[in-house]
Amino acid sequence: MSEILYLKPEKNVRTYNRVLTLGEAVEMQCADPAIVNRLKTEKLYAFQDVKPGRRSCAGRTVISILDVIEKIQAVYPSLEIQNLGEMDFVAEYSTKPEENRFRTFLKVSLVCILCFFGSAFSIMAFNNDVSTVDLFRQFYTLLTGQPSDGYTILEFTYSLGLAVGILAFFNHLGGRRLTKEPTPIEVEMRLYEDDVDTTLIKTAARNGKHKKKSLL
Repeated sequence: MSEILYLKPEKNVRTYNRVLTLGEAVEMQCADPAIVNRLKTEKLYAFQDVKPGRRSCAGRTVISILDVIEKIQAVYPSLEIQNLGEMDFVAEYSTKPEENRFRTFLKVSLVCILCFFGSAFSIMAFNNDVSTVDLFRQFYTLLTGQPSDGYTILEFTYSLGLAVGILAFFNHLGGRRLTKEPTPIEVEMRLYEDDVDTTLIKTAARNGKHKKKSLL
């Protein structure tokens, strides 16, 4: 009985090497570990026309699982292959960013300032739009029979609850995660990345641009 090689490619693969190997592109499992070890070092794709000055995603392409199977069959013609993952996937070549603590501090500070004042303006605009101050004043007068000076228990608990709600929503307190669940921002980022990968795959399939000329 011939050996069976199971493949599980993810929708997006990132590498820091200009030449993408099979071991980086797909996850492989076989009863014979020698087959997997042999295939992991096989070169699959070479990123070309990459600008060296770019620090983030320097190259991106869409690779079909058929190209991966073709590469494997060139080494093991009689090997049975079963794909358990994506039919097409996006391969990205990225250069490792140089760590600059001062620049990182400036970026984080700028984002924090923008988020703080932007959120504060949004909250104040919402409160002004729904007349929260007037509502609290009328509610306080209705309960106590005395006019409100604007600094009552209602304003205090509302402000405290707003801060607690923001912390619970973003699931972070400083640099510490409150729970193990992903934050709403992380969920939206993953959904956005998945939509981008799906669009790239469909566009490449429609235009027939799997770039076989760079497959090794």
